Amino acid sequence: MTTIGLFNYWIVFVLMMSGLYIVIVSTNLIKKIIGLNIFQTSVFILYISIGKVSGGTAPILVDGITLYSNPLPHVLILTAIVVGVATTALGLAIVVRIHSAFNSIDEEEIYTTSD
Repeated sequence: MTTIGLFNYWIVFVLMMSGLYIVIVSTNLIKKIIGLNIFQTSVFILYISIGKVSGGTAPILVDGITLYSNPLPHVLILTAIVVGVATTALGLAIVVRIHSAFNSIDEEEIYTTSD
C-alpha cells in the first residue's frame, strides 16, 4: 500500500495531533473546546475510513452482489456526532457560567482569581 493509499490515516493523524496540541497548549477555554472537537472529528474520520470496504456496496440484498460494506461504523458515528454536539453545547454553557462567575475564560486568570 502506498502513501497515497494511506491518505485518510495521515489526515486522521494530523487532525488528532493538532487537536491534542490545542487542548494541551491553550489556556482559553473556548479554544480547548475547539481542540476537543477537532480531535473528535479525527476519530470520526478514522472510524468511517475503517468501515469502508474496497469494492463493497451498501448492504442491500441484490442478486449478484456478494461484497458489502459494514454499516455499523457509520451508524455509530451518526450517534457520536449527536453526542458530540450535545457535549459541545454543555461545555460552552459551562464556559458562559465560568465567565459570569470569574469574568474571564482564561485558565490562568481563573486560577489566580480563585486563590
